Amino acid sequence: MKILVTGGTGLIGRHLVMRLQTLSHHVTVLTRDAQRAQQTLGPEIATMTTLAPLSHLNEFDAVINLAGEPIAERRWTDEQKNKLCQSRWDVTGQLSLLMRQSDNPPSVFISGSATGYYGDQNDALVDEDEPPIIDFAHTLCARWENLALRARNEKTRVCLSRTGVVLAADGGLLGRLLPLYKVGLSGPIGDGTQFMSWIHIDDIVNALLFMLTTDGLAGPFNVCSPYPVRNEHFSSVLAGVLHRPAFTRVPARAVQLFLGEGASLILGGQRAMPRRLTEAGFTFCFSELEAALTEIVNAV
Repeated sequence: MKILVTGGTGLIGRHLVMRLQTLSHHVTVLTRDAQRAQQTLGPEIATMTTLAPLSHLNEFDAVINLAGEPIAERRWTDEQKNKLCQSRWDVTGQLSLLMRQSDNPPSVFISGSATGYYGDQNDALVDEDEPPIIDFAHTLCARWENLALRARNEKTRVCLSRTGVVLAADGGLLGRLLPLYKVGLSGPIGDGTQFMSWIHIDDIVNALLFMLTTDGLAGPFNVCSPYPVRNEHFSSVLAGVLHRPAFTRVPARAVQLFLGEGASLILGGQRAMPRRLTEAGFTFCFSELEAALTEIVNAV
C-alpha cells in the first residue's frame, strides 16, 4: 500500500513507520523537517513538507494522521492551548478536504484522538458510547474527530484512534519516568487514585495496522489495554519491575503549578475500555501492566 503518515517522527509515528516499512508498504511522511525525519526514520523514507501544492490524494491508498503538539509537556497557557488545537485541527481539516476533492480517494483514513475525549470520568467505566464530560481536552478531541469524519464517504472509511497513555522506553510519560524511578525519586502522583488508560507501544502499532487492514472498521475506537489501573498501582508495578522503592509521592500542587489547567490530564483520568476493538477481533499482546512494563524495561 502507498500510505501517507503525519506525525511520523513522534513516539507512535516512529514505531509505526518502521513497522510499515518492514511490511513493505510505501510510506510518505508529512513533516516540517525532512532532514530530521530522514535522520530519525532512515534516509530512504519519502517526505513532503507541506500539503499546499496538492489538490487531491488519489495516489495514496491510506492516510494515518498522528500529527499534534505534545499535550502534556508545557503549561496550558492560552498560547499553548491554541498550539495544541491548531497543530491537530489544521492538518486534519486539510487532509479531509483533499480526500473529498479526490476522484479515487484513499480507502481508509485513520486519525488520532485520545481518551481525553471523555473528560475526567473518575471511576466510571468508559466505552465508546459514554457521554463526555465537557472540558478543554474533550473540546480539542471532539473537533479533531469531527474534522476527520468529513473525509467519510462511500469510498473512504474513517477510524478514530482514542489512544490512552502510550508506554515506551524512548518517549512519552514512561520515557520521562524511567530515569526517576531508577534512582528511587518518584512514586504516585497526587492521591494516586486516578485511573490510567494505558497501552504498550507494540499494541498501539498493532491496533493501527488492524484498523488499516480490516475492511469495514470505522468510527471511534478506544485504543488502550482492557485493564486500566490506578496511578498508585502503576507506580507500584513500575517500581517493582525496576526493583526500586516508590515512596516519593508527587504532590498534586506541584503538578498544578507546572502544567496549570493541563494538570487535569494527570490528576484526573479515564477508566476506558477497548470494547469496539476487542469486539472486532483485536488481540492485545500486552493486556496486563506488569507484563508490559517488564518487556519494555528488559528491552532497554
